[in-house]
Amino acid sequence: MRLILLILPFWALCWTAALHAQEAPDPRLMRAADDVTLAYVITGDAEVDAASEAGLRGLSQVLTARTTVEPDEPIGIDPDRDDLSLLTFLYWPVTEAQPLPSPQAYVRLNHFLRSGGMILFDTRDGDIAGLGGPDGSAALQTLAAPLDIPPLAPVPGDHVLTRTFYLLRDFPGRYQGREIWAEAPPAGAEAAEGVPFRNLNDGVSPVLIGGNAWAEAWAVDDNGLPMFSVGSGFDGERQREMAYRFGVNLVMYVLTGNYKSDQVHVPALLDRLRQEEVSE
Repeated sequence: MRLILLILPFWALCWTAALHAQEAPDPRLMRAADDVTLAYVITGDAEVDAASEAGLRGLSQVLTARTTVEPDEPIGIDPDRDDLSLLTFLYWPVTEAQPLPSPQAYVRLNHFLRSGGMILFDTRDGDIAGLGGPDGSAALQTLAAPLDIPPLAPVPGDHVLTRTFYLLRDFPGRYQGREIWAEAPPAGAEAAEGVPFRNLNDGVSPVLIGGNAWAEAWAVDDNGLPMFSVGSGFDGERQREMAYRFGVNLVMYVLTGNYKSDQVHVPALLDRLRQEEVSE
């Protein structure tokens, strides 16, 4: 009896230690609380996941070089296991074979979307003509069905995403020419031309959907060199540059919402637009 009484406290201590070990916060996610961290959803496809990591690494380097945003190293996220509450942005490449998240993971994802997070779904099929909008991907339809995604519409030419840092007319990645889709404003919500409605996420659409394979356009190797071809010759490198500019605008959009929708910025934006046109 005495031996049992001695063993019980030791067992209880071991169980408590194991419990605390399971609840210990992921240091990668803790760093995300202090620094901007770009994250991607792990698909289980090694090549796709490597391209996502390299793409967000390349975009992080561009942000550090050109803006005051200095992201930490990108991280891969498993929605079934990882806490999303400390993240702001998720890049989600869509593949045909990736497993569906668990019901609990969808609870986490919906909370992430409702609390100011944003997911960029990339079907990576922008080189296939005639697919139309986001409904063109059956894999995306299946993947996104349990998510609380608002009604979507093509991003218009005067959307805040076109001017959060650079002035853009298109959103190319490795491919270009496909529309991207964002939350549609409710009927009668547009206050004025160029001024987006304000939703629960401070004007930031919780979801963007496109197929231009952005991570592949952003991806760099350990020497900082591009990993994937984009277009051909000078035009290809120009397209890669515009893909980086879209990435910068995207991160600024996520971090700052619709601050540039204020008409006080119009004169400066027009000056920059003229400069862009001259440089082109």
